[in-house]
Amino acid sequence: MASTEDKAAANKESTSSWKDSIYNPRTGELMGRTASSWGLILLFYLVFYCFLAGLFALTMWVLLLTLDDNVPKYRDRVPNPGLVIRPNSLDISFNKSDPLKYAQYVQHLESFLKRYNDTEQEKNEECMPGDYFLQDDSTEMTKKACRFKRGSLSLCSGLSDTNFGYHDGKPCVLLKMNRIIGLKPLGDPYINCTVKKDNPVQMHYFPSEGRIDKMYFPYYGKKAHETYVQPLVAVKLLLTKEDYNKELSVECRVEGSNLRNDDERDKFLGRVTFRIKVVE
Repeated sequence: MASTEDKAAANKESTSSWKDSIYNPRTGELMGRTASSWGLILLFYLVFYCFLAGLFALTMWVLLLTLDDNVPKYRDRVPNPGLVIRPNSLDISFNKSDPLKYAQYVQHLESFLKRYNDTEQEKNEECMPGDYFLQDDSTEMTKKACRFKRGSLSLCSGLSDTNFGYHDGKPCVLLKMNRIIGLKPLGDPYINCTVKKDNPVQMHYFPSEGRIDKMYFPYYGKKAHETYVQPLVAVKLLLTKEDYNKELSVECRVEGSNLRNDDERDKFLGRVTFRIKVVE
């Protein structure tokens, strides 16, 4: 059997061997390599990663040279605009006798229409209705925009009726098309809404007949068209007592143009469906 001295010597040798594997004072090696060896490895990785960073920067620089600051390079996936509503909810429900129940809708509409105030729109151009406002030949990078004053929304402008009709159970809903650069819709686009029920619901459209004038097209991009605002169509739902306490489904579509509104794969392409319920 091994003596106590032999065991102690073996343990000491094992400990010394383990320490030497980290740092060997006799050879000056750290983790099995000398200082010069570690220096060469670090230099290699420094040069290697600097090369990769430079290659990445060069690639990004070349790519950015092919991009336009104002127009996306690829636009073929969104040739037709979607239709959205304000207030920003597809399920509008409120008690017309309780202002707190519809306050959120009124506040959202008022906030949304601030950009359409006269003080803001006076900065834009008074355009000729019925014609596209083309500025392709303009050398200026900043494009001019046509005026759209909220007063053209009449009873749904929030000027004469600050509650947008919600207090008397005849709410207003604003509709707009999504912005698409270069879009020039053919025909005479307008918004048409229908309620899915046996008895039709009367509606008032502002501007008249829900028309979307061509003078607001084309759109040149957020950077070039800084003061541009989308044309709006306001729909005032003239609900009666028979319509109260019922959830009504309303579908609005862009009609009268070449813009698509019947794609079953995209329920918001050229159309939008929302629900509304008014409680007495």
